[in-house]
Amino acid sequence: MTCKGICVRYKAQKPVGTGRYASGQRRCQICEIFIKWEGLWCPCCGYRLRTKPRNLKYKAKLRARVEADSIEAEAKSISDMEAELAAETKAAKAKAARAAKSKLTKAAKVAKVSKAKVTKSTISKVKSTKDKSETTKTKEKIACQYCEKPYVFITKHETKCTKKPQNDQDSSENGSIAIKA
Repeated sequence: MTCKGICVRYKAQKPVGTGRYASGQRRCQICEIFIKWEGLWCPCCGYRLRTKPRNLKYKAKLRARVEADSIEAEAKSISDMEAELAAETKAAKAKAARAAKSKLTKAAKVAKVSKAKVTKSTISKVKSTKDKSETTKTKEKIACQYCEKPYVFITKHETKCTKKPQNDQDSSENGSIAIKA
């Protein structure tokens, strides 16, 4: 890990004077920059400052520790985000289930008013159709006037419907021609 220009605001400078480490100058073990600062910790990365140069193995260990700490912090933040998302989805599913249940009870009450007897099979049919319509959110299907099957694009179907009287005549003529040929 190296300093990414953060130490510029702390006025990192090369030491002034005759020696490599002049008076008042300290070198950060992680950033490897000279900082004119009189404390024990680097204001850039937060690690301890030393007055003497240390060996390369020790510096490598320090860098590895800093990188491991940053990776661990990222992993914790990611797991926290995932936990929050899971909690939000559970809450949304529970809310949708409650809404579906309330709509189901309203549908059952309407059905009781319209018919004297309501069987369990009709309630289950209403429940399944309500669940399907809530989850898919498709366009409304309109029943064909000839075959009475529901279709979304009703005009397209009605032109090709096999039970349409005009289509029956056309298909019988085409069939007779095909047999003769």
